[in-house]
Amino acid sequence: MKSASDGAPGPVEAMFTADEASRRLGIELLEHGAGRAVLRMTVTPAMVNGHRIAHGGYLFLFADTAFACACNSHGPVTVAAGADIDFVTPAYEGDVLVATARERTRFGRSGIYDITVSRGDEVVAEFRGRSRVLRGGTSKESR
Repeated sequence: MKSASDGAPGPVEAMFTADEASRRLGIELLEHGAGRAVLRMTVTPAMVNGHRIAHGGYLFLFADTAFACACNSHGPVTVAAGADIDFVTPAYEGDVLVATARERTRFGRSGIYDITVSRGDEVVAEFRGRSRVLRGGTSKESR
């Protein structure tokens, strides 16, 4: 993973390390850079619903974590202003999923990011996130 040249964690590493929810789900940050991120997650028994497929909420959370890594890569604290997801095909217990996030555009304090969740070469979901940089650059602003 990329980090600051002085050995201190960069904004993505710092945010991801503090993300208890994603860590408890076993989400791994594989790579990241300016406006992009790649993460991996294995669907566990706790993540499947009554139809024995991955619960959409977990897929959304996974894509949202990739979105957060990509939009926070520029440094200032950035949060979701909104997001949409399209479920393309079901995921199942044991599936290893990869979320690939890429920045589409940034304008002012806003940005648009596309995240593809895949299982191998097969698309499982497509997510679009809209970001907003917080004034002052700290999450305390939102309180």
